[in-house]
Amino acid sequence: MANFSSRPLWQRFAVFLLPLMLSNVLQSLSGTINNVYIGQMLGTDALAAVSVFFPILIFLISFIIGLASGSAILIGQAWGAKNIEKIKQITGTSLTVGFLMGCFVAVFGGIFARELMLLLNAPAEIVEMATANGRIAFIGMPVFFIFLLMTSMLRGVGDTITPLVGLVLSIVVSLVVTPALIEGWYGLPAFGVIGGALANIVGFIVVLGFLVVALKLRKSAMAIDLSLLRNLKIDLDILRLVVKLGIPAGVSMVVSSISAIVIVGIVNRFGSNATAAYGAVNQVMSYVQFPAMSVGIAASIFAAQAIGARRMADVERVTVTALIMNTIVTGALVLIAYLFSQDLVKLFITDPEVVDLTETLLHIVLWSNLIFGYGSIYSAVMRASGDVWIPMGLSLAAIALVEVPAALILSQIWGLEGVWVGYCLSFTALMTFQAAYYYGFWRKKEIVALV
Repeated sequence: MANFSSRPLWQRFAVFLLPLMLSNVLQSLSGTINNVYIGQMLGTDALAAVSVFFPILIFLISFIIGLASGSAILIGQAWGAKNIEKIKQITGTSLTVGFLMGCFVAVFGGIFARELMLLLNAPAEIVEMATANGRIAFIGMPVFFIFLLMTSMLRGVGDTITPLVGLVLSIVVSLVVTPALIEGWYGLPAFGVIGGALANIVGFIVVLGFLVVALKLRKSAMAIDLSLLRNLKIDLDILRLVVKLGIPAGVSMVVSSISAIVIVGIVNRFGSNATAAYGAVNQVMSYVQFPAMSVGIAASIFAAQAIGARRMADVERVTVTALIMNTIVTGALVLIAYLFSQDLVKLFITDPEVVDLTETLLHIVLWSNLIFGYGSIYSAVMRASGDVWIPMGLSLAAIALVEVPAALILSQIWGLEGVWVGYCLSFTALMTFQAAYYYGFWRKKEIVALV
């Protein structure tokens, strides 16, 4: 679908991009659905018990997303080179490593779930529930890791439709199975708080079954056939490349998570209204950022395919197309968010005072999502060539040297609004750093395909 064929690049980019954006939205919704069921059916303590596991989940996902990101870039290059056997080798190595990582996490987490909950300072009254939920979630990690890898790696061959259908199926399963396992419908046992975790595992298994059948029917390069089964082993050369490409993505996620903790600490100084506003702003921002992040992912895959096909001139066209797409799509969403900012805020908050505060903060920061998208595109295109460490360092510099210090200093000058001015400065620095390196150095380098 997304290989460089007869249709104009912008059309192929749009066909790839739209399902990708929908997939990102659906992934967020799937977690929301689970939490709504838990909160409504079992109460606040149960929701708190499930929420305790969230920092662990983000930590684990950061590593698997790094693996998936590196694999998708290599698969994109192999797809551009029309090297189907190499795609099977990359897929086989990635799935094997992901499954082994999942098994390790399942065993370790299953044994030490209670100790981990205590380490996270889970309140005494929910420790047992949090431990039970965490143990089931850990046990499901092998399936979850394979699910994440497969849906991410399919982008490398230009397929964003199949993962989208799989996510829709996952949400349908969650809507039906989650309440059934929580309360014991249809003659099933009532599992209570662990019902949500069990339902997630069921959903992942159903989607993986769907992917096996769908990819086989579509004769996809990623189909699970004898060739792929033979490659379900660890090829050290491929693993080294995957790790080289993937570690920076994982490290960036970890650093972003740590910086978010620091920012929350700053915001909390201004009281509970400020904390509530922070949560609401982040909810709106996360959806506004989906197009920008999706355009970056698409740029990375299209650039990788161009590099694999040895069409280096097309890499520049990919960058320009991505920048234009970000302007149109992210820009339109930012404009809509400005026009309907109060309505969006009221989806999460009802207190008039907090609504006004949140709307003010949104007006400060919304525009910077467009700038964030530009910086992400430059970084993504460079990563597609295997140049990962400098773009990662520049991204971390924008966080560590601009975002956190600016939030600390400006919050003392302008109060809570200063924190969000810090975000704007950080996104602007990200774009400036990445663009300077892209135009000043990267475009002058010789680009060599990795596979």
